[in-house]
Amino acid sequence: MNVLEVNHVNKHFGDKQVLHDLSFTVPEGAIFGFVGENGAGKTTTMKLILGLDTIDAGTINLFGQPVHYGETATNQAVGYLPDVPEYYNYMTAAEYLRFCGRLTAMAPDELKTRIPEMLSLVGLPNNKHRIRGFSRGMKQRLGIAQALLNRPKLLICDEPTSALDPAGRSEFLTLLASLKTQTTIIFSTHILADVERVADRVGILHHGQLQVNDTLAAIKAQYAVNQIVLSFETEAQAKQAATLIQGKQNAQRVVVTYHDDYTETANAVLSQLLANQLVPVAMDRSEPSLEDIFLEVIA
Repeated sequence: MNVLEVNHVNKHFGDKQVLHDLSFTVPEGAIFGFVGENGAGKTTTMKLILGLDTIDAGTINLFGQPVHYGETATNQAVGYLPDVPEYYNYMTAAEYLRFCGRLTAMAPDELKTRIPEMLSLVGLPNNKHRIRGFSRGMKQRLGIAQALLNRPKLLICDEPTSALDPAGRSEFLTLLASLKTQTTIIFSTHILADVERVADRVGILHHGQLQVNDTLAAIKAQYAVNQIVLSFETEAQAKQAATLIQGKQNAQRVVVTYHDDYTETANAVLSQLLANQLVPVAMDRSEPSLEDIFLEVIA
């Protein structure tokens, strides 16, 4: 079952077309990594899904129901974490969640148990500390607690790690991965390593068009290029080796692309090098990353 269906959506801002015939689906239970450069149209897509802007052409369905600008009943089953959450800084975390729960008409008795559950889930203390003293990472955690408060069927996170330090990013991604059994997640970002760590499906958006939409494993199988990376003591040796084995040189490193068996290719490369008295100081098998695939797809 698909939680989200985006069908042939177009969106203009003045003379600029931001989305071009955009179509994709997100199945129930997936962590969908929605990636693209800054300005590719990711945030615009998120706003359209939430009914926060008008669609010029096409349709969007959430849980089988159409999304309409300004009157989207399906938002009651959607949690949203923007890239920069805003808070009432004089509140405590529990007070803020209680306020959000009342806005969504949650029962007071339910909030009494749900708020401590959410704070525990995201690793925030249930105390009297005001939000004004929270770090950026703590605010992101509170944003997740708010987004999950009313048990949404879909969680949308728009660039949630863009302003976090490495430790904060790692903590947030661990938390996001732990939510997989509770809800479907759309994770919009331009940080490809984050998507590779937690997503099981990936959509690559480029110039407003979806270039790829599949499981991460299928995308790697289709686009990935296997490589051997050799390091030499000098650039002169690397240059000579690159010419000999038809590799790409970068300073003292040479990269060789292969499509057959790794062992056979590595043995052939080493035989050629040693026959010409070229001995690499290191040789590594390079597994293609999502960043490598992304650059290939948008080239």
